[in-house]
Amino acid sequence: MKYLFTILAGAMFAVGITIGGMTVPSKVLNFLDVTGNWDPSLMLVMVGAIGVYAVMFYLIMPKMEKPLFDEKFKLPTKSNIDLPLILGAATFGAGWGVGGFCPGAALTSSLLLDTSVLVFILFMIVGMYGAMFLQPLLAKK
Repeated sequence: MKYLFTILAGAMFAVGITIGGMTVPSKVLNFLDVTGNWDPSLMLVMVGAIGVYAVMFYLIMPKMEKPLFDEKFKLPTKSNIDLPLILGAATFGAGWGVGGFCPGAALTSSLLLDTSVLVFILFMIVGMYGAMFLQPLLAKK
């Protein structure tokens, strides 16, 4: 049952970002191009997502002892800003700015079997494995 709801949540996410236009690289790149052909419409998608998250996190979750389909809530506990976080954020931003995709939008768009999307996903996976390789090296410093 847990996996069914995981699949349903992923499908809802995919539908939401598709409706919001986040699977269209040119729309994302125009949002990031604030000095040129700026398209602020993706800001509405982000504000909407923050609104849904805020209601869930601040109003509904405190009233629940545990999630409906798990033993406990699994929230991040790290709060420090360190080199791996900065490098990860920079890499994510560079990939989003150059390719016009975030990981969720790229995986959603992979269903189209577009070669450029599949190449992006290949390099995204290489980057993820590279990060796993670099993480122990960065932790030693």
